[in-house]
Amino acid sequence: MSLESVTTSIDESVSDFVEPIAKALGKIVFYSVPVNGAEVPLIVAWLVLAGLVFSSWFGLVQFRKFRLAVEVVRGKYDEKGSAGEVNHFQALTAAVSGTVGLGNIAGVAVAVSIGGPGATFWMILCGLLGMATKFVEVTLGVKYREVHADGTVSGGPMHYLPKGLAERFGSGGKKLGKVLAVLASIMLLFFGLFGGNLFQVNQSYAQLVAVTGGEGGAVGSSTGALIFGVLIAVLVGLVLLGGMKSVASVTSRLVPAMAIIYISACLIVILFNVAELPSAVSAILSGAFSPEGVTGGVLGALIAGFKRAAFSNEAGLGSAPIAHSAVKTKHPASEGLVALLEPFIDTVVICTMTALTIVIANPASWAEARAGEDVGGGVVITSDAFETAMPWFPYVLTVAVLLFAFSTLITWGYYGLKAWTYLFGRSKASETTFYLLYTVIAVSGSLLTLQTLIDLADAVLFMLAVINIIGLYLLAPVVKRELDRFLEFVRARNAGELTESEDDEAEAAKVL
Repeated sequence: MSLESVTTSIDESVSDFVEPIAKALGKIVFYSVPVNGAEVPLIVAWLVLAGLVFSSWFGLVQFRKFRLAVEVVRGKYDEKGSAGEVNHFQALTAAVSGTVGLGNIAGVAVAVSIGGPGATFWMILCGLLGMATKFVEVTLGVKYREVHADGTVSGGPMHYLPKGLAERFGSGGKKLGKVLAVLASIMLLFFGLFGGNLFQVNQSYAQLVAVTGGEGGAVGSSTGALIFGVLIAVLVGLVLLGGMKSVASVTSRLVPAMAIIYISACLIVILFNVAELPSAVSAILSGAFSPEGVTGGVLGALIAGFKRAAFSNEAGLGSAPIAHSAVKTKHPASEGLVALLEPFIDTVVICTMTALTIVIANPASWAEARAGEDVGGGVVITSDAFETAMPWFPYVLTVAVLLFAFSTLITWGYYGLKAWTYLFGRSKASETTFYLLYTVIAVSGSLLTLQTLIDLADAVLFMLAVINIIGLYLLAPVVKRELDRFLEFVRARNAGELTESEDDEAEAAKVL
């Protein structure tokens, strides 16, 4: 029996079993209601509403404190002797590596095909709103993190939901929090194994095959797929074995590199078509409010943009606080401010660069997709847009896809490990079991499609957003106190009342 027949059999068996579950859960989680000719997914409305609420609650903190957030990332307010494993910049890049991925390349193309150029405007707006949500959840992640005896840190919704709810609502909150923590861990673990792992390997391998001669090319055979999967699994395993410090060390180099490569490619296309830039910007702005040529009118453009942004930056889903919780700080809100830069980088910068590139290049495949034709997916549209200026761009795209996929793999490997150890303990045997499971699934990603499992993983992760955001609403007063505390520390440090070597906790007690 050949390897191809074995993998096909596994694919079919898994699909037959999982498909009914995935469809049923997907209908619930991504339930949509028709509004003025457009379908509005309630989960997207839920995420956007959270951004609106927290932007209002914290007085547009994402704009007022943007400069302060950059200063914190640069280390201006670092505190000696702080618990944690990584600095602010490393925590940020680790979290960004989990959100910046194939959705920034292919997903954006789908958004501007469904919603027209105007979807870009709403995508940016949703990204800006998501900055406030990210600030809230990450502040809580650091506030209620668990620092272990060996200096390592665990954080995320499985920690701040039970601890925070117990602190605010007593024994009833503690019991509810424990149930929510277990559910959050299961959901994060499931998505980590199949959305953050298998899907990334599968899609990066598909792109590699496409630029190396297809199925008859150098890596198109099942043997080539197996070798690719094993290589990726080994590299990911080596990084994960080093813990958060190793993950942060790799992502702090990888994220800037892949961002520079991708944004530079976008700028080349834009400069190549610079005469079309004014009309492209005009199309984006007018398309955001003009119903002409847009599926579902203005609402269609809004939904397409909001959906892409919400799915891309993961604000409110509870994943990013796991990485940010490992930061070295005594003030949780300091990392919350750093985290609000994450949706800005992921959505406002990278997603917008993709959209602008497609709109300004206006490839034929984009026009065909907007007319309802099947062009082979969003990655084809993005690739065609870049080819207008760079015929060799598919190779650059392949490098970008591989970098994006690898960074997402290691970050979600870390997220999955934290969910796993919350459920099964932090013993050496438990961690080793997870590493083996994660690497085996990475290998299988190059051989198996398992699309139904990926669909189920998406539904599970966004189901977590419902639980997580309810918790964020209940714990928002805690975040407000932490923000005030950090801003007082910043004031005192800037006034020369504190130095890095002083005990800021004692000084803060005096001024408060």
